[in-house]
Amino acid sequence: MPEDIKGLHHVTSMAADAQQNNDFFTKTLGLRRVKKTVNFDAPDVYHLYYGDEAGSPGTVMTYFPFPHIRRGRPGTGEVSETLFAVPRGSLGFWTERLARQGVAGLEAHERFGERRLRFRGPDGDGFALVEVDGDPRTPWAGGPVPAAEGVHGFRGVSLRLRDAGATAELLRFMGYEEVERQGATTRFAIEGNGADVIDVETLAVAEPARQGAGSVHHVAFAVEDRAAQLRVRKALMDTGYNVTPVIDRDYFWAIYFRTPGGVLFEIATNEPGFDRDEDRAHLGQALKLPGQHAHLRFRLEQMLPEIRD
Repeated sequence: MPEDIKGLHHVTSMAADAQQNNDFFTKTLGLRRVKKTVNFDAPDVYHLYYGDEAGSPGTVMTYFPFPHIRRGRPGTGEVSETLFAVPRGSLGFWTERLARQGVAGLEAHERFGERRLRFRGPDGDGFALVEVDGDPRTPWAGGPVPAAEGVHGFRGVSLRLRDAGATAELLRFMGYEEVERQGATTRFAIEGNGADVIDVETLAVAEPARQGAGSVHHVAFAVEDRAAQLRVRKALMDTGYNVTPVIDRDYFWAIYFRTPGGVLFEIATNEPGFDRDEDRAHLGQALKLPGQHAHLRFRLEQMLPEIRD
């Protein structure tokens, strides 16, 4: 199984307002909205995807904007911070840009030898821009941020756990290696698609997180295709994990399981991709509905809030 995991695929979080969420990721961070669809289980709620030009695995941040959802409470058992890779030397640009736009929580610091700029999303989401040298991924050049300073994709995520032992064992089983420790945080890395690191922070006395707006719902790991996904599923189940059946998410196939630390993991395929129902030049423009909800189009178009680009 270890050779099947290719780094992160996407990170899915929750928000309170679709327009605010769209504006933050497309206008402030300069990502491309690559898909506008709905939550499979709650079709009256959008599912918005942001990433590079094609929505490549390892670049895609996705959101369920639930109107009137309460703010999440940070704690243990969650993804505490999502890390985006930016070009070396670009943090000055980003500090000025985010400060000018009133982004909260700006804090420059260094971890594992990497310069970072921490900040908060509209719902208190934990983010950091991390300078990475030589990242071959191409930032989206069609937005307000020049490609020379743009977001390449994910660097990785940070998990905050009460006890990291079993989750560390799981990550090793998935092909990650422990590469460094700094204080209460251990870094795990894999040679993958660029979204290659998982930082695990242990806080034994912290309260459990309460999910809500600003919380990460799940973190997805990439595999090349369905055959690889089935190998991973079997390996996890043979080890004792309770893994869902394969679920068709239109743009990838997915399986889910809860980790020992409480974080929900997904394994998602790189196929078929976000251009399966839209050409690349027009990704994210039209409202796309899963087949089981196609009959609801008229009602959903009336009730979903308009998103102004």
